[in-house]
Amino acid sequence: MEKKSNSWIEKHRYVYRLFSGRMQAQALLTALELRVFDHLSSPLSSEELAATLQSHPVNTEVLLDSLTAVELLEKKGGQYCNVQCADELLNSGSRNYIGKMLLLMHRMSAGVVSDMTRLVQDGPFADNSSFGNEEIWIDYARTVGNYHRGNMMQNIAGIVSGIEGFSSFNKMLDLGGGPGLHCIGIVSESESMKGVVFDRPGVLRVAEEFIAEYGMRDRISVKSGDYLTDSIGEGYDLVWASATLNFARSDLDRLMRKIHDALVPGGVFVSFAEGLTGEGTKPDFYVLENLSYALTGFNQVFRKGEIAGAMRRVGFASVESITVETPMMPMEMDIARKKK
Repeated sequence: MEKKSNSWIEKHRYVYRLFSGRMQAQALLTALELRVFDHLSSPLSSEELAATLQSHPVNTEVLLDSLTAVELLEKKGGQYCNVQCADELLNSGSRNYIGKMLLLMHRMSAGVVSDMTRLVQDGPFADNSSFGNEEIWIDYARTVGNYHRGNMMQNIAGIVSGIEGFSSFNKMLDLGGGPGLHCIGIVSESESMKGVVFDRPGVLRVAEEFIAEYGMRDRISVKSGDYLTDSIGEGYDLVWASATLNFARSDLDRLMRKIHDALVPGGVFVSFAEGLTGEGTKPDFYVLENLSYALTGFNQVFRKGEIAGAMRRVGFASVESITVETPMMPMEMDIARKKK
């Protein structure tokens, strides 16, 4: 007898997996809130962990089984232990801990998620004033620091240091630099270059902590302000901007001219940002993460080639674009050089 196609099963399972994503995410968030992964570098039973967390024993086991189902834990002989990925990224004792960043991302989007149907039906109603709340950006700078200080920091520095003429660069600007770790990594690739991290005053307190931690106070300084309205300085051989130009997307050419003018002849501007493809539908991670902002009226996401186009319009002599793989998604690095 001819075997029937299982395509109908696969279609159903695909939709069910999408639907179950909400429970996967919530199980992860609950585990982070309870610091479950902090206690499972070595095997423990659910009863032992419940005693440590002072949590409900039966429901603790239910949560642990769910985390095992999504392969964040291993279960052997009734004992649970972090898999390597969970121990490196979700254990708050790890140098590469990203759990706090995930919790912050959740808090920033939770209200929109609960009101999504209403937002789609009636349009934006949420208050976007949180984008001007400096405390949010201070918290974000601290949490994103661990994401940057992993392989990201070294990978980016390695790419930028390979730009022609890098060894002769004397001064760089990290525009909207947040924790300043990209600046630290890039400056570390040079024997003599000095750097400036430009951001909001509160955020720069976080950058100064990282600068001190890496022993770079003699080579990296900070400059506070709003790059949309304030001077960003001048005489830079290199300007670096990572995931920050979105705030200028509605008037990108004006900021691009400011950056162009801040560079010395032959200087280089490097933008590192998302670049949506598929008519604005890919990569799926970023499209979905941006959903909470887009529905409230802040849809400032760049399409692939958009930043490079602005670079050319304001007079950069050459523009090169490459796609860089990151832990979250592919991102676009646009490298523009000013005429000598």
